[in-house]
Amino acid sequence: MLIKEQNQQKPIWLKTKIPIGKTYLKVRDIVEKNKLHTICTSGNCPNIAECWGLGTATLMILGNICTRSCKFCGVETGKPRPIDIDEPLRVAKSVKLMNLKHCVLTSVDRDDMEDGGCMIWAETIIAIKEINLHTSIEALIPDFNGEYTYIKKIIDAKPEVISHNLETVRRITPLVRSKAEYEKSLNVIKYISSSGIVSKSGIMLGLGEKENEIYETMDDLLKVGCKVFTIGQYLQPSKKHLPVKNFIRPEIFDKYRQVGLKKGFKFVESSPLVRSSYHAEKHVK
Repeated sequence: MLIKEQNQQKPIWLKTKIPIGKTYLKVRDIVEKNKLHTICTSGNCPNIAECWGLGTATLMILGNICTRSCKFCGVETGKPRPIDIDEPLRVAKSVKLMNLKHCVLTSVDRDDMEDGGCMIWAETIIAIKEINLHTSIEALIPDFNGEYTYIKKIIDAKPEVISHNLETVRRITPLVRSKAEYEKSLNVIKYISSSGIVSKSGIMLGLGEKENEIYETMDDLLKVGCKVFTIGQYLQPSKKHLPVKNFIRPEIFDKYRQVGLKKGFKFVESSPLVRSSYHAEKHVK
């Protein structure tokens, strides 16, 4: 059921298409001309060909340099540049150019800012909604150090979905995440759920987690009101990052999907190439 990685090639089910096509090129052109950042490129997402080819993208605000250094993430870490106060309007206009029906927003962690960047977050969501009346929004947020006052700013901007990823099971969290804590993230999701907005989270497999720990994570999320759960295969961004312990076969991902639905999630996206924003437009429901 598992394939251990010993510097061998990736399994066939992890092969992805080379980005190509008019729609992909149009999205890339808009991203470049409007100086946008996307997790699609910064995070080396394997679905960039599919998503950009369909005219969708996950836009990353507050720059492309993160103040944290999580051992799974391909986003650059270091000292971020000053915030761009014009970013909310520029992003909103770009969403209109892309003709997005559903927009996923995410950001780097900005522990260098007193409010973690929550005001730019809120202003961006509001600007998108003002210019794009029929566009729904998912906000994939950091933990804001567990400060509910900052998270409430985003809730009050009224995105349709707010997502915050656990990334992995409780036991492995200290090895994978540089500052975030498992329990703190659960509390963030609980706070989102209590607002009435659809809450969402996700984890990666292939870091050495055990099957029972995956089920425990599902139970933990359901207890805090999480409605949508994503599960994907961890892929090592570079040799500096954590190595892949094992590749999980597609049929095992499907088993986890079925278990998650039986346990009570409204949506479960579970397959090797799933990332937190994959098929995000479905989760608004």
